[in-house]
Amino acid sequence: MTSKHDPAPELLAKAETLTEALPYMQRYAGKTFVVKYGGHAMGDPELARDFAEDVVLMKAVGINPVVVHGGGPQIGAMLKKLGVESSFIDGLRVTDAETARVAEMVLSGAINKELVNWIGQAGGRAVGISGKDGGFVTATKVQRTRKDPDSLIEQAIDLGFVGEPSHIDTAILDTISSAGMIPVIAPIGIGAGGETYNINADTMAGAVAAALGAARLFLLTDVPGVLDKAGELMTDLTPAQIKVLQGDGTISGGMIPKLETCVQSVEAGVDAAVILDGRVPHAMLLEIFTRRGAGTLVRI
Repeated sequence: MTSKHDPAPELLAKAETLTEALPYMQRYAGKTFVVKYGGHAMGDPELARDFAEDVVLMKAVGINPVVVHGGGPQIGAMLKKLGVESSFIDGLRVTDAETARVAEMVLSGAINKELVNWIGQAGGRAVGISGKDGGFVTATKVQRTRKDPDSLIEQAIDLGFVGEPSHIDTAILDTISSAGMIPVIAPIGIGAGGETYNINADTMAGAVAAALGAARLFLLTDVPGVLDKAGELMTDLTPAQIKVLQGDGTISGGMIPKLETCVQSVEAGVDAAVILDGRVPHAMLLEIFTRRGAGTLVRI
């Protein structure tokens, strides 16, 4: 589980500048990379600049990057500022109508346009959208159940306006990418009745990657990747191995839903999904162009 796929030269270790990576990156020309951007890296200007430079470099060599961003901490801060209480169940924010309006304001507004600006400052052209634009993402209400500890009966849990993609129309993404621009997506969807749904950013990124038949799904987070019981990074995993590691407790907590997204995406046709530490400068390039990589790659 530690042998890296498709060994590549130790490019970044010996490169004086990122432009030396161009000949190697061109082998991915025409491919689509979907990147979920979130975590502490979103609040660090230097890391944001590195991220934007990497995305622009990908576009320059013919890769089609598609960015999906999160914004949980920023939503929480705005709710607190407005005096709106919120709670979580199984890691998902319970979203009433007021919370949904705040989430859309923060995600589709400030965060989305800030990322568009970072990419512009790095020399690229980006277009910020949400799933509501052009009927891009149709969503349905997330259904969750939980066992009552006393009766052990499964009970339905109402998370409010928390959704999951039921249909993705990739036409708007194809139009943006073919025009030489980079789509930056806020994880908001629209229901059949016109209601607004807040969607988990990892879930949104996985669904978009599957719909596009992406070569890579990158989930940038705040941990190095999947660690074994000795704390060592596991660089390659299959769905079968993930099931075993979850069963013996090696994989637990917040890593479980991230890996579920990875497994679902590769089973839906994505070539590979990677969990990366977004706090590491140029983590995506390190993953693609070095022998060891920078995170945990999941593939069938």
